[in-house]
Amino acid sequence: MCRTLLAFLRGSQKVASRRTRRLLDKSRTFHITCGVTICIFSGVHVAAHLVNALNFSVNYNEDFLEINAARYRDEDPRKLLFTTEQFKCMHIYLSIYTFILVPGLTGVCMVLVLFLMITASTYAIRVSNYDIFWYTHNLFFVFYILLMLHVSGGLLKYQTNLDAHPPGCLSPNRTRHLNIPLPQYFSEHVPEPFPGGFVNPELFIQNEFVKICAEEPKFQANFPQTWLWISLPLCLYCAERLYRCIRSNKPVTIISVISHPSDVMEVRMIKENFKARPGQYIILHCPRVSALENHPFTLTMCPTETKAIFGVHLKIVGDWTERFRDLLLPQSGQDSEILPFIQPRNYPKLYIDGPFGSPFEESLNYEVSLCVAGGIGVTPFASILNTLLDDWRPYKLRRLHFIWVCRDIKSFHWFADLLCVLHNKLWQENRPDYVNIQLYLSQTDGIQKIIGEKYQALNSRLFIGRPRWKLLFDEIAKCNRGKTVGVFCCGPSSISKTLHQLSNQNNAYGTKFEYNKESFS
Repeated sequence: MCRTLLAFLRGSQKVASRRTRRLLDKSRTFHITCGVTICIFSGVHVAAHLVNALNFSVNYNEDFLEINAARYRDEDPRKLLFTTEQFKCMHIYLSIYTFILVPGLTGVCMVLVLFLMITASTYAIRVSNYDIFWYTHNLFFVFYILLMLHVSGGLLKYQTNLDAHPPGCLSPNRTRHLNIPLPQYFSEHVPEPFPGGFVNPELFIQNEFVKICAEEPKFQANFPQTWLWISLPLCLYCAERLYRCIRSNKPVTIISVISHPSDVMEVRMIKENFKARPGQYIILHCPRVSALENHPFTLTMCPTETKAIFGVHLKIVGDWTERFRDLLLPQSGQDSEILPFIQPRNYPKLYIDGPFGSPFEESLNYEVSLCVAGGIGVTPFASILNTLLDDWRPYKLRRLHFIWVCRDIKSFHWFADLLCVLHNKLWQENRPDYVNIQLYLSQTDGIQKIIGEKYQALNSRLFIGRPRWKLLFDEIAKCNRGKTVGVFCCGPSSISKTLHQLSNQNNAYGTKFEYNKESFS
């Protein structure tokens, strides 16, 4: 979850190869896997404590009292949790023996924290109320602090004097199991002293040699080692958060705010010394909208050597984006569904954190790339198209298949101008096959609105219905025999699943498809 470190590794081709960078793209999946593993083994750990509550009582050791968790043999296991000291609550007298100890107190608190994090991390909670997920997920810091304190109670002990008191030796003060008085035992079994007055350290009892203990056993609590495993990654994460806090403490300057059709808003801004690569994303934070809440958005326009402006497109789909839109755009009665609406005004302070890397950065590092967008999922590819518009020569990419699927015809207005300008530029440079644009419309109402003089170049690239994915993959494989094609998707899970399955299938042309996908949820 150290996003800045991952972005550095992903952007450095000398440090990380393409295969390594693709593994870094699985960081969120690895994070979820670690979380599920912690939950499973935490359940096993708690269940083991419940079983030990009975074992501590049944297996009470009368010889080594220091290592007993129970107070006497056959003690009621419930009394290991409840003692006679009462605390009045709801007219029920409860007392928790282990709760007042460090292991018990921290253990119960960790279970509660973990329960909150698990329940708030479910898909239903994240979709319905992202704030709950965000706030409870930050309790991980409390969880790890409690985990380091959890082992400081000294519940588990080890013996420190194994040489003087080896396991199985007979102690002069612990021979009750022999049913022989101590003086009689030594008079009958201890032979004459050796020269110098030392007693033979071994006795021959019941055809076996048994050692005599030189001293009583001594036990000591195990030295806590949890901090050795947690402190380094925790310090690394804290250092990265501190760096991000310092980097993002200066607000950006908003250049313009554009209202696009279908509840989409574009924000263009500028910040000193801000650099980003196409495909990366930033995190927006507006204190007037929410003091703690922030959200990631993919850059649709990256700063270059000639211009410092960068921008994002926001889909108005939640409370945060609605409040953000109301602050940036004035309430206007004019129709801004067809033509973008630009309104200069005094904007609130806006802070950004980033940029951070994403799998879409790799699209320029393949010789052939297939980029598939669904609706507002076109945003990461918009920055790539803008970069190609500036100059396509520095990159390895030589053929780009761009597929954009939308339900509403008005959605194509978001980047229709960009597509037309890029198409015309490539035609002028005699590279019309560099970018293959295909636009698919799932609804036919109002289709004539996009077909006009301004968007004439998109007429032949607009199709009704959904793409025939299998036929598309076969055509790309046939034209790129033996090559590796990068597949990038940002859209609905149904499209992503289909593309993933087709990428893993073998073809008769020896073409390899490598699937890449980003997910913010």
